[in-house]
Amino acid sequence: MLRSTLNLGILAHVDAGKTTLSERLLYEAGVIGEPGRVDHGTTQTDSLALERQRGITIRSAVVSLTINGTSVNLIDTPGHPDFIAEVDRVLGVLDGAILVISSVEGVQPQTRVLMRALQRMGVPTLLFLNKIDRVGADVERTLAQIRQRLGVTAIPMCRAEGLGTRGAQVIPPSEADEVGLIEALAAQSDRLLKAYIEDDTTLTPEILRDELAAQTGQGLVYPVYAGSAVTGSGVEALMAGVASLLPTAMGDTDGPVSGSIFKIERGGGGEKIAYVRMFSGTLRTRDRVSAGPDKVTGINVFDDGAWARRDIVAAGEIGKLWGLGQMKVGEAIGEPRGTSARHHFALPTLEAVIVPVAHENHVALRSALAQLVEQDPLINVRSSQAHQDLAVSLYGEVQKEVIQATLAADFGIDVLFHETTTLYIERPAGPGEALELLNSEGNPFRATIGLRVEPAPHGSGNSFALDVDFRSVPQFVYGSLDNFAVSMEQYVRDTLREGLYGWPVSDCAVTMIASNYSSPDGPPSTRGPLSTAADFRKLTPIVLMRALEAAGTAVCEPLSHVHIDAPAESLGTILRTLTKLGATVEAQAAQGDDISIDAVLPASSVHHLHHRLPDLTGGEGVLESAPAGHQPVRGTPPKRR
Repeated sequence: MLRSTLNLGILAHVDAGKTTLSERLLYEAGVIGEPGRVDHGTTQTDSLALERQRGITIRSAVVSLTINGTSVNLIDTPGHPDFIAEVDRVLGVLDGAILVISSVEGVQPQTRVLMRALQRMGVPTLLFLNKIDRVGADVERTLAQIRQRLGVTAIPMCRAEGLGTRGAQVIPPSEADEVGLIEALAAQSDRLLKAYIEDDTTLTPEILRDELAAQTGQGLVYPVYAGSAVTGSGVEALMAGVASLLPTAMGDTDGPVSGSIFKIERGGGGEKIAYVRMFSGTLRTRDRVSAGPDKVTGINVFDDGAWARRDIVAAGEIGKLWGLGQMKVGEAIGEPRGTSARHHFALPTLEAVIVPVAHENHVALRSALAQLVEQDPLINVRSSQAHQDLAVSLYGEVQKEVIQATLAADFGIDVLFHETTTLYIERPAGPGEALELLNSEGNPFRATIGLRVEPAPHGSGNSFALDVDFRSVPQFVYGSLDNFAVSMEQYVRDTLREGLYGWPVSDCAVTMIASNYSSPDGPPSTRGPLSTAADFRKLTPIVLMRALEAAGTAVCEPLSHVHIDAPAESLGTILRTLTKLGATVEAQAAQGDDISIDAVLPASSVHHLHHRLPDLTGGEGVLESAPAGHQPVRGTPPKRR
């Protein structure tokens, strides 16, 4: 059996009116009696206190409505650059999207970043030019910017009149627009082009509509609507476009179970709730979703705009699942989706120590941060064994404010952040070995451990290998040689979280080259009380750190590849700024009045460049960044706080 629905995302630059449009769609569909207001803090999708306070979306939210008989799951996504990882996760579960663009401000920096992400993930998209009732609105100028700056084939689906007034309205497209529609579609279809040349009277509205839907679904063209989310003008036409132009999800409910977790939250009782998009199959309560202990204990799906308890969630649907205590954001339910696109956002390169205002909240803070990590797995929490400090990895300063507000509102914990610092790594500078013998002077543990460390290829991470005689392994403790290897690897990985300078060690190959254990009836050199797992666990960090000291480590700073689009007249100032920031310019190109620059620079400088770019480019510059590896720092290596 097949069933269909439409999982629709709404994306926009900050303040373009994305959340207001979500409220208007819910109102027009009859889900709510009155549209919420961002400035009044009454919206359905911005539920966090800080979201209502600042008028920005931080966590993706899901609501449901029906448009012209099509069941639509509406996902409101963050617009602030600090939360681009949240956006990218959501894109993988969408069938289509609406990209909201202000007709006053036009194409803004984040608009271009979001469009590239939508194209990369292959998400069919409609464009909505919002705020036609605001002073300064200019639909034609915004259309020209879309074509030039976004580089897409934009097809206007309406015209607007009374721009800049409360009475602004949308009207049907002009004859020129209709001719432009045919020519744009014919440019992508030989069949349509032939009919247009031979007898254009055969191109009925139904044929053109079907072709427009097909090319929209393939990302060849982008229908453009205009209106005002505040007054509702143009929203009805947009809703008709959503139902007729965007492809609904078709999934085989009898096929193999396949889904993706894109959001995790905690319920009122502290229980873990996972949001899943089902691509195939049917998931039922009491089903196991992995090899672990997790079993679905409850399911909610949308029914007439509200969450309702059900026994199943099927292909094409979004559901809330209870009972998945071990599952994380981004993990697959059942079979992984083979065609799913990889995320392309950069990993956090900043870190800040976080402390509770009241010292007695230290343990509670650890537990609360663990729950926040569930919601965003790219936010890593590190605990310093030496000082018991907690440090959080970050994308930007706004994220600190969000974490601070969330901890206060949801957990009752007031916290302070120390100064934000760059996240470095350490790499072995060469090979090194260390050995600690059982029953030798200075070894308080009942174990022999010898370890060798060697540099591994850049970007390969850390690895562990066992090169010891199986008879030297305490299998009476670990049960088997394989279990011993697994445990030793975990001890090694835990130790490598902090190297000689306190930074995580990466690209390091560790080999265990010696092992022995204590027993009452063993030879004199190993005789004594039976060894325990604690002996091997506690001795491993000592030996491994000595091996690292013998090898030496190089502290390396993260690098970022940046791509900048900007007006041509700002080229000189941008290049001078990049030089001051220690960047290496790899390429530059001109296209009309715009230029693009590709460069590699220290990741710590990217945040400075983000802040400077609007001034350097008159607010027109756009910057995208991605990880570009690491390079050894110059001068004295910095130590971690």
